[in-house]
Amino acid sequence: MTALATPPAAAPTPAPLLKVAGLTTRFETGQGTVTAVDDVGFEVMPGEILGLVGESGSGKSVTLRSLTRLIHAPGKVSGTVEWQGRDILALPERQIRQVRGGEIAMIFQEPMAALNPVLTVGLQIGENLKAHTGLDRQQRLARAVELLDMVGIPAAASRLGDYPHEFSGGMRQRVM
Repeated sequence: MTALATPPAAAPTPAPLLKVAGLTTRFETGQGTVTAVDDVGFEVMPGEILGLVGESGSGKSVTLRSLTRLIHAPGKVSGTVEWQGRDILALPERQIRQVRGGEIAMIFQEPMAALNPVLTVGLQIGENLKAHTGLDRQQRLARAVELLDMVGIPAAASRLGDYPHEFSGGMRQRVM
């Protein structure tokens, strides 16, 4: 008697969460066209973390601003950017605002430039939560404390009323 065994099927390869292909960003200036990002492509798979590293002026921030549609005239972005199978460059403005900050975020090296110096850290975290969650005011406050605790901010509840300049540079990065 002969028994035939069927080998187990290979697990399907997961699709990339983020797929960028041919990303190019140009700015029209009085001296002509400046290409800030030229034919960038990469994929980020589930569980992966991507860090862009390069010299000052190499296009890291422009790349990230391009893929989150934060480049405005006179800038022009071309290529394809797919987030979880959706074409980000074609999403209506309302939908891209939900993706930006809610699903995709950037952490800048100098967060003092990203945090509003005249608003408390708690208010800024709360505004983000209001824009991207259905939490009420009390729930947002509790979640803000939880988030600060998660990133190792000591005495998180009492720090919500502090301003960005009252945090160290590393703490400001964690707030972001």
